[in-house]
Amino acid sequence: MSKKQKTPKQPKPYKKKLIKRRKPNRSIWGDIFLYLFLALTAILMAVPLVFSISNALKPLDELYRFPPKFFAQNPTLDNFADLFVSMGKSWVTFPRYVFNTVFVTALGTAGHLIIASMGAFVLAKYDFPGGKFFFKVVTTAMLFNGTVLGLPTYIIMNKLHLIDSYWSIIIPAFGGTMGFFLMKQFMEGLPMALIEAAKIDGANEWKVFTGIVMPNVKPAWLTLIIFSVQNLWNNGGTTFIYSEEKKMLAFALNQVAAGSIARTGQQAAVSVVLMIVPIITFILSQSQILETMASSGLKD
Repeated sequence: MSKKQKTPKQPKPYKKKLIKRRKPNRSIWGDIFLYLFLALTAILMAVPLVFSISNALKPLDELYRFPPKFFAQNPTLDNFADLFVSMGKSWVTFPRYVFNTVFVTALGTAGHLIIASMGAFVLAKYDFPGGKFFFKVVTTAMLFNGTVLGLPTYIIMNKLHLIDSYWSIIIPAFGGTMGFFLMKQFMEGLPMALIEAAKIDGANEWKVFTGIVMPNVKPAWLTLIIFSVQNLWNNGGTTFIYSEEKKMLAFALNQVAAGSIARTGQQAAVSVVLMIVPIITFILSQSQILETMASSGLKD
């Protein structure tokens, strides 16, 4: 019998690793020190949040105990219950305050995101007369805080007959300089070759902006959303809004809790209620920011 001829083994295809993991030049003690430092930093950053929640769960006698205790000895939800009972006694219903705040926050954040992104795209990727001067004006405007701009903003809103309306808070939010600066600096990192390639394929300016630029600057506009939501959600609007049925949730909660010393527990509950939405917004956006930063870096 003839021996069966063996077929030669084909060489395995060469697979080039797309990502090469670089081992850090650290010893095991360096890693231990790094993790201990990060753990200590995380604890220090979590202390104010934990302390606020602990105070909201303390009964009134523990809030005035000296020396104070960090954690509640007899935790209770009475402060939250009393807060909502007090809100229920107001002639303006609690859902109305929530609607006012959600409406102003959602519309103000969306408008700020759209205007800042469109303006930053033009300023970052196109040269036009006065562009550099305009960016210097925006950068200079970042030096002034909201207190300094309060009087000019009020005069402008009064001239536009927008006092005592939602727009007196929404329109100033549209022109926030922080978001414009953030988006412009991030868009400058996008390669111009990517935009030119999209135009060669037939994409117009709007398609380039919505389909190419915005997906690649996702970390920037998610960060912008976090800052805008935090600013508008905690805005009482007392300078521009006088009608009770148009006031914000932050103002209503603080007014209820500031009635007397007996409402100190309700004041602690107010601080927790007001920080819930910004914290949830940050938690939902954080993973997407980290994922996009790790996977969508583009360079010329």
